[in-house]
Amino acid sequence: MWGLIPAAGRGSRIQPLAFSKELLPVGARVLNDVERPCAVSEYLVERLIRGGAQKICFVIGAGKSDILEYYGGQFGGADLVYVVQPQPAGLCDAIFRAHPLIAPDECVAIGLPDTVWFPDAALAELPDDLLSFLLFPVERPELFDAVALDDADPERVIEIRVKQPDAGTCWIWGAIKAPGRVYHELRSLWLARDRRDEYIGTLVNAYIAAGGRALGRKAGRAYVDVGTLDGYRQAIDLLREPMKTRKEGGARRRFWEATGKEGSG
Repeated sequence: MWGLIPAAGRGSRIQPLAFSKELLPVGARVLNDVERPCAVSEYLVERLIRGGAQKICFVIGAGKSDILEYYGGQFGGADLVYVVQPQPAGLCDAIFRAHPLIAPDECVAIGLPDTVWFPDAALAELPDDLLSFLLFPVERPELFDAVALDDADPERVIEIRVKQPDAGTCWIWGAIKAPGRVYHELRSLWLARDRRDEYIGTLVNAYIAAGGRALGRKAGRAYVDVGTLDGYRQAIDLLREPMKTRKEGGARRRFWEATGKEGSG
């Protein structure tokens, strides 16, 4: 399975920084009994690996070579590759830059590198054979892409509401999983729509309207966007929760000790 990380954005909401926003230190991890700062994107890399990814592609922009220098060619047991998005052109453009790598018979999981969410193994709850969204409850869904589900079929997605003031639901998507053939179908639809979809939500709405099926699974418990200063503070608080430290901190430590991979950062 491929893990796909769009990391080409400028991160204007939390600038100025002296480095890519994906390398913002958030929390810490322990390796060989030594505690070190943890880059925010490491949380997503770990979750993709826990979800089954053996290969991870970072889509980076010009001037973001520090991400490559930080991670190198392997991390946590997964092989890493990098694709360049020459100019910022939206999430869809970034995601589909990786299309030459992903075969129709492979699975791909997509997440956002400036987020922290729990449970850390929740991606495994999504099926491999259907376009599916990992859903999280939030207090302000209007700031995200809210996912409306069918009352008669509680996991069937009927619409993605992109940053709508009247979202009508507290559930948003935090990660996506799809078979490679559906990934390529979405790209073909995006091209047919003259690449005008900046957000994945509007593209998925067109996919559903054309007869496509998408599933939304409420397997997430907590989700924080670290792309703002307020979100950064929330992430620090989330990672300090005593229960999470006991239950998932131990699992996190065992993950790194088992893989023996520290990355180049």
